[in-house]
Amino acid sequence: MGLPFPFSALVGQDEMKLALQIVAVDPGVGGVLILGHRGTGKSTAVRGLPALLPRMPVVRGCPYGCDPSGFGGTCTECEENPDWPATTAPVPVVDLPLGATEDRVVGTLDLERALTDGVRAFEPGLLARAHRGFLYVDEVNLLEDHLVDLLLDVAASGENVVEREGISIRHPARFVLVGSGNPEEGELRPQLLDRFGLSVEVVTPTDLGERVEVLRRRDAYDRDPAGFSKRWRSQDGRARSRLLRARAALDDVVVPDQVLETASALCLALGTDGLRGELTLLRSARALAALQQDGEVGIHHLRAVAPSALRHRLRRDPLDDTGSTTRVERAVAEVLG
Repeated sequence: MGLPFPFSALVGQDEMKLALQIVAVDPGVGGVLILGHRGTGKSTAVRGLPALLPRMPVVRGCPYGCDPSGFGGTCTECEENPDWPATTAPVPVVDLPLGATEDRVVGTLDLERALTDGVRAFEPGLLARAHRGFLYVDEVNLLEDHLVDLLLDVAASGENVVEREGISIRHPARFVLVGSGNPEEGELRPQLLDRFGLSVEVVTPTDLGERVEVLRRRDAYDRDPAGFSKRWRSQDGRARSRLLRARAALDDVVVPDQVLETASALCLALGTDGLRGELTLLRSARALAALQQDGEVGIHHLRAVAPSALRHRLRRDPLDDTGSTTRVERAVAEVLG
């Protein structure tokens, strides 16, 4: 596989780039849904993300990349081998193709070996590879229903269970789900849509200078991927350092009561169901404050992340045919001033 296009070299699409950095700082925000026209850098941004992510501690030899501290759960192998040494590994960003079989996604059991030799011979799948990283589904709105159901189950439990003929294998599978697609080609099921913490919209740029710069950078990359990547390595390095600082500072960022009240007032004004909207709004605003090296969440942080956190959580209003982004922006103007 060739060198990915550098994340820092992407032109425009600031909301998409910010959303990906927010979930890299705090995976608890949830996944990112990226909807928009073809050819607007959706897949390019996701595949350039690994260069920004610091290496993570893992148990050496663990097929699932378990955390040596045990955070997020451990697999059977790590429980049986508590003295395995620790090392570091890149944060995984795994593609889930639309045509993937269920066995490829969840993993496969060698039943013959299990029954004859009593050995749990398990070939890990894509969910195992994505543990503690990112699982990317391009054209997620076209994903088959049985795979959607599978993702929903694993996303809710944080664990993948494979059962065949009375034999069961369990392993942790906690990942940030990133999906992209063109809304003109089909809508997502509401259950899956609700699993994404942030939803961003990307459009074809209309500014002439921006379009020319996209062409210039893409042409330079196509002619010399290694040289182009080298020229942008320092910018990606600075972005990585920024993420590291934000992660370290995240727990110390203060959220004043006024900000909590404002977040709830905004969700009330929009009529969002449940409390997931304001929880996502809160976590996203805190991650943004950490990225900007602010010690306290302010109203301007809420304003910046509100469209991404709330646009996909609105009920359909038959008396209001305005788009969800417009409705969020209108409520932000009324509530936040």
